[in-house]
Amino acid sequence: MRKIFLSILLVAIIATISTQVFAFSQSSEKLYNGIDVSEWQGNIDFGEVARAGIEVVYIRASEGRGYVDPYFRENYEKAKANGLRTGFYHFLTATSVSEAKEEAEFFVSNIKGLEPDCRLAMDFEVFDGLSVSAINEISKVFLETVAKLSGKECVIYSDAYNAREVFSKELAEDYPIWVADYFVEEPESNGKWNFWVGFQYSDRGRINGIDGNVDRDYFTNGVFLNEVSEIPKDTVKDKNQEFKYIKVTRGETLSGIATKYNTSYQYLARINGIANPNLIYVGQKLRIPMLSDYKIHDTSHRLYIVRRGNTLTQIAREYGVTIESIVELNDIANPNLIYVGETLRIPTINS
Repeated sequence: MRKIFLSILLVAIIATISTQVFAFSQSSEKLYNGIDVSEWQGNIDFGEVARAGIEVVYIRASEGRGYVDPYFRENYEKAKANGLRTGFYHFLTATSVSEAKEEAEFFVSNIKGLEPDCRLAMDFEVFDGLSVSAINEISKVFLETVAKLSGKECVIYSDAYNAREVFSKELAEDYPIWVADYFVEEPESNGKWNFWVGFQYSDRGRINGIDGNVDRDYFTNGVFLNEVSEIPKDTVKDKNQEFKYIKVTRGETLSGIATKYNTSYQYLARINGIANPNLIYVGQKLRIPMLSDYKIHDTSHRLYIVRRGNTLTQIAREYGVTIESIVELNDIANPNLIYVGETLRIPTINS
């Protein structure tokens, strides 16, 4: 991507001389090695890239209202063919809301029919004298239009300076950030985003399969579409419970959603594979237990919904069965760990 080198250099200098520069953290423990590419990398051997350990590649699709990266489709097809997770970004050049809408329409039309794995990224870094309010309004319209036309979630790409000084808290509430910050182990805190889903830590990376420099990145589960968090192996089994899906709206928290649906935020985090319960995004899909819609087809067991304060010992005693029989029937890895709202199968005959 293009870089505002003076801004990044300024940030590096400030970070060096400041006594209080606080890092903000990644959105999940799992990190994926990534790169972002454009025509500037020329012909790429994605087989070599994959063998070098790269897992995610963001590809420039377009710029402005009419420029398509000449390597865009080739990069996408070859990356996919070699098992890499792909994302697209658009280099935004709009100077008005109307131009922002046109660029969004152009971007979405250019990627129509393709299947990216990652959120669609807005790269807006050259402002041509625009006011901060104009920059944020243009960004808002672009992102909203892209999301509406594509049906896909978005992410903001920004250097650390613009994340702190330019982009608004309103945008930070609605979209996660993929931040560029060089010469540091962790990105600088910006007072708006608490977590990042992408961290571009170098624009001088060297990778087998690419001639010359390439941007290097770390990504978290939060950057992926329809897979905002990796589902752990001990996730609750669907065989006990039916679910519906909701989308997170602005201002919602996991604890608030849990209260609304008579469950716990710990249980929602577990069944959705959310590593950090304090981090959910507008538009994120969540699996919600349907507590009143269970259907029992097997008379060898009944269903019980865990309530606040319950333990397996109490439940086993109430139904006259052993703890071991409940553990075995429900494949419970840790008998000391059950969740409010979780549905357990209780054997009708003690085993």
